[in-house]
Amino acid sequence: MTEKAVILDEQAISRAVTRIAYEIIEKNKGIDECILVGIKTRGAVLARRLSERIKQIEGKPIKTGELDITLYRDDLQLKHENKEPQVHQVDIQHDVTEKKVILVDDVLYTGRTVRAAMDAVIDLGRPAAIQLAVLVDRGHRELPIRPDFVGKNIPTSSEERIVVNVIEEDGTDGVTIHTK
Repeated sequence: MTEKAVILDEQAISRAVTRIAYEIIEKNKGIDECILVGIKTRGAVLARRLSERIKQIEGKPIKTGELDITLYRDDLQLKHENKEPQVHQVDIQHDVTEKKVILVDDVLYTGRTVRAAMDAVIDLGRPAAIQLAVLVDRGHRELPIRPDFVGKNIPTSSEERIVVNVIEEDGTDGVTIHTK
């Protein structure tokens, strides 16, 4: 893969996180009935950043959790029989019943990971609503899923790949687009 362009640098990611934090607070009229749930790995990092920003803005913490959803596209022996994402770990210490659950992920592409995350949340209870926050929406949906909060819309071809790097995992912040 060859890097084609830098889409977001460290400053742009920070601004996007701040904007999304304000939008979450505004749409939900505060954070009292909300739970931020990050989809590992980079979605969980972004959820922690959103949580910190929301705490700075609101003066109190928002409830948080994490989901580990793994796609086995390359490992045929471990691939789930229906070829869908598998939920491996749910770390949500709060009751989701009648709460507004905000799923957080780095890139929204086909929507299959988000669908698996929604299933995992619903298995824990019946939320009042499930919302979706993503840093990048690249299009190409296979399911009728759309984000409520978007850092940046980046139209791509199916041959391109969006790479999100975060300091906590990769040593640097940035979003790049790559071509084959």
